[in-house]
Amino acid sequence: MEKLIMGIDPGTNFMGYAIIRTFGKSRKPELVVSGILDINKVTDPYIKLQRIFKRTLQVIDSYHPDELAIEAQFFGKNVQSMLKLGRAQGVAIAAALQRDIPIFEYAPKKIKMSVTGSGTASKEQIALLLGKFMEIHTTSDALDETDAIAIAYCHHLQGGLPTTGSPRCKDWNDYIKQNPDKVK
Repeated sequence: MEKLIMGIDPGTNFMGYAIIRTFGKSRKPELVVSGILDINKVTDPYIKLQRIFKRTLQVIDSYHPDELAIEAQFFGKNVQSMLKLGRAQGVAIAAALQRDIPIFEYAPKKIKMSVTGSGTASKEQIALLLGKFMEIHTTSDALDETDAIAIAYCHHLQGGLPTTGSPRCKDWNDYIKQNPDKVK
């Protein structure tokens, strides 16, 4: 079953995005498009959020992904940075919801573990290993782009199972009702 998965690595200076095409477990996924939204020089924080929203919608409207996978916030020492990142994430999620696309969130450790087998892998290790799983041609040296590919790939490996934030299933009982063929 072919599916397009959009991955987003949210940020207030650079936002990585990617769309991969998956074919179930029968073939390797293919990278459809990836890129970086560079808003590093934009000084107005609200204009940054507007650009994140618009670019996310542009990619969605151009490629029509079936699902969106996004990196979840993690607790850091700098509360101000975490709040800014949460806004960027929320705007990207709002854009996907505008087009009725299901949202799946993954913790950074889960993404690293899915791609490399280690929850403490570096961005460089993730980028290197992704190249072994699919052909990658990135548009920049920024690792936010390969992070977005990794997020989409992580979601592919999860097989679309319900995760926190998934609007499709309220709980495991709901999942079982919707997917009786996956339960023995």
